[in-house]
Amino acid sequence: VQLQASGGGLVQAGGSLRLACAASGSFFSINVMGWYCQAPGKQRELVATITSGGSTNYADSVKGRFTISRDNAKNTVYLQMNSLKPEDTAVYYCKAIVRKFRSDRNDYQYWGQGTLVTVSS
Repeated sequence: VQLQASGGGLVQAGGSLRLACAASGSFFSINVMGWYCQAPGKQRELVATITSGGSTNYADSVKGRFTISRDNAKNTVYLQMNSLKPEDTAVYYCKAIVRKFRSDRNDYQYWGQGTLVTVSS
């Protein structure tokens, strides 16, 4: 399973960006997809997650500004980032919790390569 993230870049404070992450490869289903961020010198932390049924979860710091969505037919998760702040600057990683075979009892976790978001003040 491969995750390909795109959409990062440089934006001024108050601006918007849309990240996308597409999953490819052989698998039965993707249960949860999510975005995490890692700023320089800090640990990777949750931004938002979304289940296959559309239930979402957000970090308090992004509630009301970021929106996560997914297209199950395209195995793609999106992160619409509005009202960006300099403190949102980080590498953003997508993650997928995948069931590889229908008969599997366990799910597997995969990470994308990361895309850099830089917000200037």
